[in-house]
Amino acid sequence: MNLLSAQNLSHKFDYELFSNISLTLEQKQSIAIIGASGSGKSTLLHILSTLLEPDSGEIELFDKDISSYSKKELSSMKRDDLGLIFQSHYLFKGFSALENLEVASILSNQDIDEQLLKRLNIFEVINQKVTELSGGQQQRVSIARVLTKKPKIIFADEPTGNLDKHTASEVMDIFFEYIDSNDAAMILVTHDEELANECDKVYRLENKELISLK
Repeated sequence: MNLLSAQNLSHKFDYELFSNISLTLEQKQSIAIIGASGSGKSTLLHILSTLLEPDSGEIELFDKDISSYSKKELSSMKRDDLGLIFQSHYLFKGFSALENLEVASILSNQDIDEQLLKRLNIFEVINQKVTELSGGQQQRVSIARVLTKKPKIIFADEPTGNLDKHTASEVMDIFFEYIDSNDAAMILVTHDEELANECDKVYRLENKELISLK
């Protein structure tokens, strides 16, 4: 089953970033997009995750064209079904790590998974203020916050950028286990080709085109 389908996406700012890009994302599938800085990887991810509208092209999420969603439906889908992870963690700085997770838990009506916190190695610091945590710990809290709400699609933009190699590998394993056990899927943007190659499909965004590498 396709969770996402994009057809002929094009976008430009002062110059054309990319044109006529198409891809599909199925249940239990992971897709990585690599490319040079400035190639448009993050912009493409923002378009696929409905944060940004393309200049042209169509996107279907869960077998429905996103242009046919009402504002309320779109807002509900973003809250419940789409999980966005950025290199900048966007945590609530006045809150503790736990309070950040509780917000996601309350909004999505899902329980906080203690085992997930232990695997991400943040269980021991969960009651500390976000500002007392290291950059890597903050990143892992933001990952836990997204997974707490049980999204159907994870959109991850350099989610392991603040993590050492071993921890990055652990986080990727958690992502893969999550999408497999929850019939979910993931689109990952990364500079790390080694991490990218762990995904089912790998694309390179280059010269305004999305080139399939795997």
